[in-house]
Formats: sequence, structure tokens, C-alpha cells
Amino acid sequence: MNLWTTIIGNIIIVIGLIFMTLGVLGIYRFNDYFSRILITSKVDTVGFLTIMTGMIIKHGFAFFSGKIVLILALYMITNPIATHAITRAAHISGYRIKKER
Repeated sequence: MNLWTTIIGNIIIVIGLIFMTLGVLGIYRFNDYFSRILITSKVDTVGFLTIMTGMIIKHGFAFFSGKIVLILALYMITNPIATHAITRAAHISGYRIKKER
């Protein structure tokens, strides 16, 4: 059973790393700042959650898992707030989307 949980945990971690890699490559597809920060926020949050879930499964459910769950809860609260604050500051400072002709 321990071998299978290690394999499943490693597979989930690799899926998270692939998701983050494809997300970083996808950032270059967008032209403006607001689209890029939206994609960056989503890729960062989902990739981090997936990797940490793989770590929980790989190391088993113990005190270590409780600490990771606490970190995940704080991360899920603070990451969207930080992204919103950065984007709002850019908007207030006058940064606008350039219209293509």
C-alpha cells in the first residue's frame, strides 16, 4: 500500500508541475498585463494546490499533512487577495489595455 501511495503522490506532483509549466508557456500567448496576471494567478494557485496535495498523499496523513493543509488554506485566501491588490493598483495608477486597430 505504501508503494502505491508514493506512486500516486508522485503522479499528482508531476501533473502539477506539467500544469505550471504549460501555464507559464501560455502566459506568452496573451498581450496585455491584465490577461497575463489573471492566468498567472490561476496557474500559480492550481499548480501549488496540486503539488501540495501530491505531497500530502505521498507522505501520508499525519501531523505533516495538517501543516500542509493549514498552508493551503492560508494560500487560498491570500493569493487571490494579493493578485487583486496588484491588479487594482495597476488600474488606479492609470495602466490601461491598449486597443488594437
